[in-house]
Amino acid sequence: MTSALEAVDSPRQVSDEPAPLLLTVEAAAARLGIGRTFAYALVKSGELESVPVGRLRRIPAECITEYVRRLRDSARRDQTAA
Repeated sequence: MTSALEAVDSPRQVSDEPAPLLLTVEAAAARLGIGRTFAYALVKSGELESVPVGRLRRIPAECITEYVRRLRDSARRDQTAA
């Protein structure tokens, strides 16, 4: 049996359900910690890759990771150039 302190300190409860492969723009924004409007702007500019699914637009989960990696690479280049 876990104590209340252990339950609070555990990082995340593991779910039996797999993480979705495709996310709505709103879900991608939440995962990135940005606003919905900014997420739509990233999709429109092509900075955040999206795919059409019928009449819907979805963000592949791996594209979120790629976007963050590009941001980090850019920040590192900017730091070394300064």
